[in-house]
Amino acid sequence: MRFFGYAAGVLLALATTPALAQLELPPASPAAKVMQVVGLTEVSVDYASPAVKGRKIWGGLVPWDQVWRTGANAATKISFGRDVTFGGKPVPAGSYSIVTIPSEKGWTVVLNKELALFGGGKTYDAKDDVVRVSGATSEIPFRERLTFLFSNTTDDQTSLDLEWEKLRVSVPIQADTAAQAQQNIQAAVTGSWRSLANAGRYVADTSKDYPTALKYLDNSLAIQQHWYNTWIKADILARSGKYADARKLAQTAWDMGQKDPNFFFKDAVAKALVDWKGKK
Repeated sequence: MRFFGYAAGVLLALATTPALAQLELPPASPAAKVMQVVGLTEVSVDYASPAVKGRKIWGGLVPWDQVWRTGANAATKISFGRDVTFGGKPVPAGSYSIVTIPSEKGWTVVLNKELALFGGGKTYDAKDDVVRVSGATSEIPFRERLTFLFSNTTDDQTSLDLEWEKLRVSVPIQADTAAQAQQNIQAAVTGSWRSLANAGRYVADTSKDYPTALKYLDNSLAIQQHWYNTWIKADILARSGKYADARKLAQTAWDMGQKDPNFFFKDAVAKALVDWKGKK
């Protein structure tokens, strides 16, 4: 009896020590994350991964025809870096909870804007649904732990697959990669002409190397003509003493600037048109 009393005392002492309080053990449903880039769009899923452990999953642990958190612990979260089409329906960029309604007749996959569902302290409310789509089901080899993965990925689309036990549920995701790439190209072109114009202006202001500055402006204008780079070239030509050419470009800059509410050099251009008149 003395031994048992001593052992109980040791266990009680250990239970109150910081070391035991910080004891780490494997969780029943470990955290997991999967990410896929589709063209220019990053898609990621954060979830907890429960195990089968010999249990009946479908129609048992996960009842048919009832809302399911689609994993364990807090709700599974999916994030889109750009706007996508999820199961054929448009979804804005952002993060959403994945909620499902399993059924023997077919699955419903829901994206809900409330991220703190279930383990996060919030209850599911259909009014917060962003989209509801159908998930295609198929039979697979046995998988012990619930797993999300991406398959059949191209530059424009991928498939989000949930696999657990002997079931796979898939939803197609599409990204408008061609349009996004074109927007990036246009932004780069727009940025490059302005950068070249600013480079030319800087060289003219600092080193007074007008021939080099004009080369920057010619390259800028070759990409896109705007009142801004037209005016900067006119100004540099005037500093070089070429007033006749400068005034022609200043007039062009003036005409283009009238259509731009952000014509912030308006006064300078107007003054130049007067000052350079008659100069050669």
